[in-house]
Amino acid sequence: MMRQAGRYMAAYRKLAEKHPSFRERSETTDLIVEISLQPWEAFHPDGVIIFSDILTPLPAFGVPFDIEEVRGPVIHSPLHHEEDLKALHPIDLDKLQFVGESLKILRREVGEQAAVLGFVGAPWTIATYIVEGGTTRTYTKIKSMCHTAPHVLKALLSHLTVAIAEYIVFQVQSGAHCVQIFDSWGGQLPPHMWDSWSKPYIDKIVSTVRTKCPQTPLVLYINGNGGILERMKLTGVDVIGLDWTVDMEDGRKRLGNDIGIQGNVDPAVLFSPLSAVADEIKRYVMVVKSAGPRHHILNLGHGVLVGTPEEAVAHFFNVARSLKIDEKTVEHENNAPKTVVGR
Repeated sequence: MMRQAGRYMAAYRKLAEKHPSFRERSETTDLIVEISLQPWEAFHPDGVIIFSDILTPLPAFGVPFDIEEVRGPVIHSPLHHEEDLKALHPIDLDKLQFVGESLKILRREVGEQAAVLGFVGAPWTIATYIVEGGTTRTYTKIKSMCHTAPHVLKALLSHLTVAIAEYIVFQVQSGAHCVQIFDSWGGQLPPHMWDSWSKPYIDKIVSTVRTKCPQTPLVLYINGNGGILERMKLTGVDVIGLDWTVDMEDGRKRLGNDIGIQGNVDPAVLFSPLSAVADEIKRYVMVVKSAGPRHHILNLGHGVLVGTPEEAVAHFFNVARSLKIDEKTVEHENNAPKTVVGR
């Protein structure tokens, strides 16, 4: 379930009171492991997601940042000009050892009972923070850069591509069974611009990881991806994450049966009565079966929302585990867990 550990869990909120800095919680091995295991201990999902952030690797290649309580991520020196590129350097994985150590520990802790899941941000999405200086609702600065300083933006995206590919390989070598690529803001681009400013860089990442970690499944998620599903498939990833605005049956028809699909229950459903949560999960499974029941990872279509009742999360997993799927229609490859739950 995407965003398994977070503010909806009482155990997490209690820990956050003792350690109020998000950077401390996400960059300290003991805390990363403890937080990552909180949902595992509470709900026993099929995937244990490392507690981290897509911006975590930024300082390791020359982009310092802070996370403020109200504003969220803040890049104090946004990149706008060619001169700004000089601050960038190859990723220093020694500065990310807390990620590697955490993955190793998580792998030992869960053994063969679940998959250990890593994740990264896609170049375009990471670049939006670096150019905009933090979060944005309009993306005007980076979209303008596509036209006013394309050579600068291409240089930034190319640098991020190399760094992120190395970071994925590092996560896999440290113990991640699977890695999800979040191009969270790729859906803010018109399809033809996504073709130019995001897809080629994801293509390169996938190609690089395939060479070094050929057995590692890669998942690609884009928020608001209904207009570019077919384009996403062409990146060569193993699984496409759908948000809840895409009809599952239509998504399967558009993507075909030779690729995995993840999703796409509306996170708001978890605020409903437990009976409605169960009905919605059963409805999704029936839709999946009618659309071709192969290669589907039951998940939300986005992260767990703040304030989500924990009992609803527990019910989601319990109902999912109670469903009986015809084993003849389910493929099991490489002795991997039957299902995996995303970030």
